[in-house]
Amino acid sequence: MLLHGSCVALDGAGILLLAPPGGGKSDLALRLLGQGALLVADDQVEMSMHGAALMAAPPAPLAGRLEVRGLGLLEGLPWVRARLALAVELVAREAVPRLPEPTSWTAMGHAIPLLRLDGRAPSAPEALKRALDVLAGRLRLTAGGFAA
Repeated sequence: MLLHGSCVALDGAGILLLAPPGGGKSDLALRLLGQGALLVADDQVEMSMHGAALMAAPPAPLAGRLEVRGLGLLEGLPWVRARLALAVELVAREAVPRLPEPTSWTAMGHAIPLLRLDGRAPSAPEALKRALDVLAGRLRLTAGGFAA
C-alpha cells in the first residue's frame, strides 16, 4: 500500500506524518532528524504487514531522499524501515484539541494511535517524543491523548 505522507523513526518506533501537500510533513521530519530520528520516507510511504506489525518503508526511488523547502531535494540520507507506532495528522493550531479524545488511524486492518498536532509549533518534535514515551510505558498520561 502506497500512502502520501512522511515517516521517521525514533528508537525504532515509526511516526507517520500525514497532511496535504505543503502541510509541513517534510519540515517536521527534518526537525525530528535534527533531534536524533532516522528517516524512513518522505512524500510517499510504502506500507506492509510483517506479522502483526504495520511496517513503513520508502519506495525504492525515494529511499534516502528528503525535500527541504528553500534548499532542494537532499539525496543520500541514511534511512531505515520501521514498525509504525504513531500516526500524526498535521493541522492548524486552532484544530488541535487541548485534551484530545483517544483516536486511531487504520491501514491494512491494523490500527495505531493518532494525534492531531500543529507541525509548525516549536514544541511539535518534543510532543512526539513524549507521545512515544507514553506508548513505551516510560511516561503516563492522566488525561487526553491516547491510552498506552
